[in-house]
Amino acid sequence: MTRHTKIVATLGPASSSPKVLERMVEAGIDVVRMNFSHGTAADHKARAEGIRAAAAKHGRIVGILGDLQGPKIRVGKFENNKITLAQGDGFILDAACKLGTQERVGLDYKDLPKDVRPNDILLLDDGRLKLTVEAVRGTEIHTRVLVGGELSNNKGINRQGGGLTAPALTAKDMEDIRTAAEIGVDFVAVSFPKSAADMYMARQLLRAAGSDAVLIAKIERVEAVENMAEILDASDGVMVARGDLAVEVGDAAVPALQKKMIRMARDKNKLTITATQMMESMIHSPVPTRAEVSDVANAVLDGTDAVMLSAETAAGKYPVEVVESMARICVEAERSAEVTLDREFLDRIFTRIDQSIAMAAIWTAHHLKVKAIAALTQSGSTALWMSRLNCGVPIYALTPDVVSLSRMALFREVRPLLMAQQHTEREQLLAEAESLLIERGVVEIGDLIVLTIGEPIGSIGGTNTLKIVRVGDHLNTQP
Repeated sequence: MTRHTKIVATLGPASSSPKVLERMVEAGIDVVRMNFSHGTAADHKARAEGIRAAAAKHGRIVGILGDLQGPKIRVGKFENNKITLAQGDGFILDAACKLGTQERVGLDYKDLPKDVRPNDILLLDDGRLKLTVEAVRGTEIHTRVLVGGELSNNKGINRQGGGLTAPALTAKDMEDIRTAAEIGVDFVAVSFPKSAADMYMARQLLRAAGSDAVLIAKIERVEAVENMAEILDASDGVMVARGDLAVEVGDAAVPALQKKMIRMARDKNKLTITATQMMESMIHSPVPTRAEVSDVANAVLDGTDAVMLSAETAAGKYPVEVVESMARICVEAERSAEVTLDREFLDRIFTRIDQSIAMAAIWTAHHLKVKAIAALTQSGSTALWMSRLNCGVPIYALTPDVVSLSRMALFREVRPLLMAQQHTEREQLLAEAESLLIERGVVEIGDLIVLTIGEPIGSIGGTNTLKIVRVGDHLNTQP
């Protein structure tokens, strides 16, 4: 069974060598993530060149995602790199402090004293430490430790319930957007957006830098959850970034929010990536825990386009094995997924011709039990619409556009194929599509397939024709 759910793998020290990159490509990665929180522009450019070379060598389509750092809402550094706080200790977060001690530590986010009030709860290091604010005096936030533990350099800070005013896009992010444009990334993820305005600004900066990359909003703030609908409208997709989100809303709320976000995104024809700690134990272990297997499988059953690996592939001991394990889990979960196409069509209204053709194609393919759907597309929109509903039939997106090719690497159920489109007549072009599918071993002579195409040939948004054919019917029209 071919895997429908895509795999995003973060690149880092453990996965930058040509040999490891090749093995990860063979194991099944569909998109690589470059975390702009770490490394230099030169590092990212070298990794982009490496993954493109590995993908080309093995005949795979692998997209590139640039993940912006966002605001650094973190403590500063300590004299001895770390301290241990006990319950009941007093501790000061001081925006003017240069080097931390047992009594106080500095802040990368200098406006934190303006954002908090007495009785606020501050969560440090992904919620492992909990402090209550007793008073704010100038640059100092005086707190009392509710839950203690070890606190080391540059650990994150969240305010329980959200409400921090840090902007989503920093000066570093703006520079990184220019780097992303130079690299030619296919996707850009924006960290900590609070509203549609943050996403509109990111898109303007991307376009000004000369990039037309797909824009992904990382949902990790309370405000983002509240403004989910408008953020979706301003984005091309969302990442369910469960780490910071869990700290702000509480870990128990995340599973239901994950399902809601994926459902909302699919209803709006947007992409979804589910991320954070999916296979965390495999940083050090060659096999996942049973809970991690269930977590990945549930994200697949929720309908996510992709599941993401972070430290597991960036810094873990088993970057190849974790991709293989995740791929195996996805396939098994998809095998048991229920096809509910008829029910999902009941409340849908289509106002565009190309979208109507896409929906008609998956309906027909499902009920006729055809071998495959072949969507001849320029921008990839037709394939995206088809992939929003599970019809149980593989979708092959045939395009001459190499940019669209890489972006479709993230679409659930879609297999992008580069097609030369040497002809301008419809019947000859359909024959070319059939030949490509046969060459790739997707179909055989006599198989029934659904084809979609637009006329005039090559126009974006022009899909207006659906044809049901037996493979071989068009081959005698090809000169």
